Amino acid sequence: MKIVIFELEQWERDVFEDLQKDHDVVLSDQKLTPGISSKLHDAEAISTFIYSDLSSSSLEQFPNLKLIATRSTGVDHIAMDYCGKKEITVSNVPIYADETVAEHVFALLLAISHNVAKAVQRTSSGSFSHENLEGFDLRGKTLGVIGTGSIGTHAASIARGFGMVVVAFDVKPDHETASNIGYRYVDMEELLSSADVITLHVPGTKKTHHLISREEFFKMKDGVVLINTSRGSVVDTQALLEAILNKKVAAAGLDVLPEEPTIREESELLRSIFAQRHNLETLFAEHMLTHQPNVLVTPHTAFNTREAKERLVNTSVQNIVAFAKGNPQNVVSR
Repeated sequence: MKIVIFELEQWERDVFEDLQKDHDVVLSDQKLTPGISSKLHDAEAISTFIYSDLSSSSLEQFPNLKLIATRSTGVDHIAMDYCGKKEITVSNVPIYADETVAEHVFALLLAISHNVAKAVQRTSSGSFSHENLEGFDLRGKTLGVIGTGSIGTHAASIARGFGMVVVAFDVKPDHETASNIGYRYVDMEELLSSADVITLHVPGTKKTHHLISREEFFKMKDGVVLINTSRGSVVDTQALLEAILNKKVAAAGLDVLPEEPTIREESELLRSIFAQRHNLETLFAEHMLTHQPNVLVTPHTAFNTREAKERLVNTSVQNIVAFAKGNPQNVVSR
């Protein structure tokens, strides 16, 4: 089977090179984009991270494609309808960074609650003043967890260790786990109105698109803190910016933004083709968010620990091997 591995980092090469014993494997550090080399068009399997273009127009380059082994849990970056029509199997990595992402939630939250970024910047400039650096304790505060899959559950567990009260919302409540950890399920309205801190742990789907928008911000406590390590599309960026500016939201910690792959290249805004493909209002709101002193933005790095990435790559290789043997695993239903 011909396999092309895109977006490959140097440390991953040894793991994927093992596939060369039984397959024709091409290793590339480039993203998959429309118009790639015709030498790759006969690939039967591809593996990418989340920044490759997996739209139908991009996937049409591979007439023999049978498998997409995405090195991610989410599949919202993949044209799943196209894969269904073409009978292309999509395998993901369902569990690899659950504890890792939950820990990042609290890295962001603690940085906010103790004004860490501002304090470090101040001492770097030679000042040791405490002025405007007052923070707040987590103990006794209410954490609202939206989505209690594995990551959300780990976040709830960590919060209980800090002495926080935890309330949660999920379309499929797990009351046994809630009882064991010590949190309770409430409806969305009660969570929004009672939580001092809200953390999001839902997939990026049509149903969760702008799950948190103007109406939801209106229902929240004044001075709430929002943490998003799930998907950028879950939060209406323009509504969040408004909530930050009018002080409804006291601070936000964001590891994801809807247009994160493109906001890095602001010069692209000058190109008309770019303007057609991306929501410029959202891009502008994101640009404004990243410059707010009470907003911490990390570059989609919540998963980025050595242990989590090793689990990610090893499972991706196992997905490819299992498919080649006729026993596909971790298949995402279309």
